[in-house]
Amino acid sequence: MKAIKYRKIMKTILIIFAIIIVLLLVIYINHKIHIKKESEFLLPLGQIVEVDGHNMSVYIEGEGATTLVFMSGSGTCSPILDFKSLYSLLSDEYKIAVVEKFGYGFSDVVDKSRDIDSILEDTRTALKAAGLYAPYVLCPHSMSGLEALYWAQKYPEEVTAIIGLDMAVPQYYNNMKINIPLMKVASLAADIGVTRLIPGLAESEAICHGTLSDSEKEIYKAVFYSRTATKTMINEMESVKENAEKVDSMGVPQLPMLLFVSNASGGTGFDKETWRRIAIEYISQVNGGKYIELDCPHYVHDYEYEKISEEIVEFLSNNK
Repeated sequence: MKAIKYRKIMKTILIIFAIIIVLLLVIYINHKIHIKKESEFLLPLGQIVEVDGHNMSVYIEGEGATTLVFMSGSGTCSPILDFKSLYSLLSDEYKIAVVEKFGYGFSDVVDKSRDIDSILEDTRTALKAAGLYAPYVLCPHSMSGLEALYWAQKYPEEVTAIIGLDMAVPQYYNNMKINIPLMKVASLAADIGVTRLIPGLAESEAICHGTLSDSEKEIYKAVFYSRTATKTMINEMESVKENAEKVDSMGVPQLPMLLFVSNASGGTGFDKETWRRIAIEYISQVNGGKYIELDCPHYVHDYEYEKISEEIVEFLSNNK
């Protein structure tokens, strides 16, 4: 009897396992069919330049004498479109550049070191390859704040100001818990196509709250399904604490700096009071530094783009 019962249990397990495999196969095939259909939306929006033997995407708009370099936060699959609601209000007066790091947007997914020096040199090389030269005004969102601060520390002659779009400063990473295994699961789910089954997952803040056209929204979604939790993004997160420590060890750069600070909702992992306190404590160490609190989620440029653009123009006018 025990043998019969054991065989029944094993048969049930095998059937369940087989059903799961078939379901995953169907999901994967569906994903590949959609990827093929979406290929028409995946023509690069900017220039493709070569960096370290791979392709990087750089978008340029406007003809102003001052170049604003927009730098995306961790996991923002389509930086060019994510920042569009904001930079479209500034390109009449400034030259706009959006650098899509490896693993993001229309840039290649590469399995390489994401230490802070490598990330910075990739960005500098991409800008030069696209025909842009320092000095720059850096406009980092979230984690790319580390790169912007390091840039100002290492090459101060290349950075005239930093405008932080709810940017991260080193102190945020002191006690931050980073779940790399979960990111790898998300990456596998994206590769198989499971992400397509989650309603609204591709509806980013830029899509829901920004000024993207219908065609741009379709492009954003297509990029999302090909650039979610990429290997390069995971490598970035594996190095972020070490990168933060290096930036912190070099002190607080002294240059014109304006921080837009959110209410911490929308993915920071912090409560409002803590998130704002850390940013304010940091900017208080910058001579002439300024901060503006915004009552909106972390992707501030997709919510308060009109106010932010006005404040940027005023800030840069006062710091010529």
